[in-house]
Amino acid sequence: MDDFQRIINEVRKVVNGKDEVIANVMLAILTNGNILIEDIPGVGKTTMALAFSKAMGLDYGRVQFTPDTLPSDITGYVVYNKETGKMAFNKGAIFCNLFLADELNRTSSRTQSALLEAMEEQQVTVEGRSYPLNKPFSVIATQNPVGASGTQLLPDSQTDRFTVRLTMGYPDFDEECQMVVNRAKGNPLDRVKQVVTAQQLIEMQQAVQDVFVHEDIVEYIVSLIKATRNSKYILRGASPRATLSLTDMAKAVAFASGRDYVVPKDVRSIFVSTLNHRIILSSEAVSKKLSEQQILLEILKSVKQPKV
Repeated sequence: MDDFQRIINEVRKVVNGKDEVIANVMLAILTNGNILIEDIPGVGKTTMALAFSKAMGLDYGRVQFTPDTLPSDITGYVVYNKETGKMAFNKGAIFCNLFLADELNRTSSRTQSALLEAMEEQQVTVEGRSYPLNKPFSVIATQNPVGASGTQLLPDSQTDRFTVRLTMGYPDFDEECQMVVNRAKGNPLDRVKQVVTAQQLIEMQQAVQDVFVHEDIVEYIVSLIKATRNSKYILRGASPRATLSLTDMAKAVAFASGRDYVVPKDVRSIFVSTLNHRIILSSEAVSKKLSEQQILLEILKSVKQPKV
């Protein structure tokens, strides 16, 4: 728990007023998961990812996605080596601990799909041979709002592989003033200190997996997921992968709270951010201008909590 808070405090040096977003990103990293941040350019998404990599001593990779970005830019490629007379594998940008996929929805579907295996299985396959990625490994992907110039929808199979979807939003007046003051003293990233090692992060991730989940909590989680499949406002409900992600995120919340067991409030606190990108709204929901968040909050109210 202490290490969790120390990491958060370091990232807060460069990102003002977004404590909930920072905490959710860290929770997703603790589950060995991937994060999707949907927002307009310039609100600090890249800066936050850099701060996390510095605070945890992680190797950092970044690709600015454009329409001409190729899958091999991500995964790497095989080329003939004249000196050895053999084919050699040149690693792509994905071979790191924390990979920032910047403006992911500006590139082609073929290039987007290059991330699928890495996000799910933590390996890439090039010309029939699989290469394991570094541990720990997480993807922080950013996307511009749908409809912005040059963007296209991410495929459902890819969005489902993100543990959470978050939005940073504009800072408020005081936060933006503080940002200007901090920047006048130099680059805030230079003040971020490493507080844990990559190995310590792996140990934290293992501790999260060891958090106990009672059978009643498991049934509560599954009941919430099934409610998304039965709602008249949801055309397609959450997948079994979402069930696992919700369970892992609840474990991470419990760990960050200093407990080795999950309680219902842990599940409720991250339900919306874990599910909001995994459901497709029905035409009735669209006609009534209901958002994913509104519908998920109603589901939280309708499903009875277990007594702990």
